[in-house]
Parts: sequence; structure tokens; C-alpha cells
Amino acid sequence: MATLEDVARHAGVSLATASRVLNGSTRHVGAAMRERVEFSAAKLGYRVDAAAQTLARGASNVVGIVIQDLTDPYFAAIADGAIRAADGHDMVVTLGTTYRDPEREIALVATLNAQRARVVLIAGSRVTDEAVLRRLRAELDVYRAGGGRVAVIGQDILGTDTVAPLNREGAYDLAVALAGLGHRRFATLAGPSNLLTAIDRAGGFAAALSDLGLPPPLVVRGAFDRDGGHAATCELLALRSDVTCVFAVTDVMATGALAALRENGVEVPRDMSLAGFDDIAPLRDLVPSLTTVRLPLARMGSLALDLALGHEGVPRRETVGGEVVLRDSVRPVTG
Repeated sequence: MATLEDVARHAGVSLATASRVLNGSTRHVGAAMRERVEFSAAKLGYRVDAAAQTLARGASNVVGIVIQDLTDPYFAAIADGAIRAADGHDMVVTLGTTYRDPEREIALVATLNAQRARVVLIAGSRVTDEAVLRRLRAELDVYRAGGGRVAVIGQDILGTDTVAPLNREGAYDLAVALAGLGHRRFATLAGPSNLLTAIDRAGGFAAALSDLGLPPPLVVRGAFDRDGGHAATCELLALRSDVTCVFAVTDVMATGALAALRENGVEVPRDMSLAGFDDIAPLRDLVPSLTTVRLPLARMGSLALDLALGHEGVPRRETVGGEVVLRDSVRPVTG
């Protein structure tokens, strides 16, 4: 039996174009190209997938949310915002977690496509591996070719509607605020070297210090979670540096850092100041309260769904800024 890929190859068009013609998408296809696709379909005996037509016409009410770590409050807050928004549209949500594995992320998109989800929302940092990015883009193209809608919360590099948090800018503003309190020697718990969110936040922090004429931060890498922050802080303490303030590129890394400092007899903020990024809900119970950059996480989730359900056309990008919140984990330095 002929497949959609066979028709696209025979007609000399992309898979997306063939799907738009044969599966009833509302996206416009030129008359000449449409005739080529229809001729190839008839010649090859291609039979239209009724389920794909249903998806293309937007009849499915399923939203697939793909996040990187369900236990991370950052992703939980984003998912909560998207789920509440989906409820307002009488849509059903299915949730998948990648465990920070890019291969699993690609597989989840393919699964949601097979399940005919109407919308796929993807939250999380992109990686620097271009081969992985190409494969994810291709999987998303196949899904959208059948009428599916996609929005991403993260870097705007997948050719989709995107909610883009201003990570670099937020970290830059945080560094300026911390320097304004008199700190001159910083360390950054920078996260993995292949995650663009970690790269952006660490880079923005370092850029601000450079612009202020301050020494570059001492960079220590660790996993993008609580244990990574703990391990990176232990490594930092072993260096016996003159650092007075530590910036962890996520709040969950900062919670691990706080535990490591306490275990080693370093009092925050008396002996060392500490700051994070995201303003996750559990910070409300942290002692001392954590200085951070606040992102409107739940609103980011609902905004992503709004973009996905909005007008089709050129992918849109909605930027979301962060707000520096100074709390008790940072003290001024004088002299």
C-alpha cells in the first residue's frame, strides 16, 4: 500500500505539502502543486488516513505536554499553567517527561503524533547538538504537516511558535544588582555545557561582570538539578577561593548549593551569599530566602497554549522577561 511519503516523493514535494493537500489542512497550497500531489496519490493508489484528516481539521481535543523533569518545580509550574489553560478550552492533557534525554523527547513527539494530539507543547532547554535539533525539527514538521499545532517554551530555534524567557538578560540584571551590593568576586554554578539555557544564563552573568570591569566568575559545572548544585558547590569549596557570592543558574541547583554550604560550616549569607534563577514555589520555605530572578512560570505555560491555538502562519515569538528579587541569601559587602 502506498504511503504519504511515497506520494510526496513521486510528486516531488515535501512531506508537509503532501499532507496538507491530502489530509485536509487549512494551510494554503498552490493549485499547480495541489494537482501534482493529487495526481500522484491517484496513480499510486494512496488511501487517505481519516484520522489524519480529523487532526488536520482540528477536531482532536488532546494537548500533549512534554517536559524535561516532572520533579523539578520549574517544569511543574509551567505544566500547571498549561493544564489550567487547557481546562478553559475543554481540552484533555497528556503529560510526558523526557528525563532530560533529547532522544526521548523526539520519541514522545512521535508518540503524540501517532495518538493524534491536537497540540504539542514542549518545555525545556535545547541542546547544542545540531544533529539532535535537526531530528526534532523533522519530527515536528511531520506532526505539523498533518495539522498538529506546536509551541515551545525555551529557545526560539525550532521554527515553531515560541515562548522565549530572557535568560541572558535576567542573569545580566542579577549580576548588576549583586555588584551593586558590593560583591566583586563571584562563582557561577553553570550547569551542563551543552544546555542552551545554562549557557545563556552563565553568559549573561559573565557579560555583566565584564561590562562592570569586574573579574570573570569562577565557573564550576554540575548537573541541572539539586544534586548537581550540591556537587558543584563542594568542588567550589575545595578550591578555597576568595569568592563572596555564588550564582546558581537554576533555583534547584541553588537549593543543593545551600545544603552543601551548610554541611561544610559555611553560613549563608554571613560567610557566602547565594543567588539562583526562576523563583520556584518551594523557595517560600527556604531559609534564608533565596535571591533569584523571577519568571512567570505558570503564565509561560498558558501563553504557549494560546500561541499554539492561535492563528496559523509565520511562527510567533513571545519574550518573557525576568525580575530580580533580592532576598535574605545575599548580604551587602562593604570595604
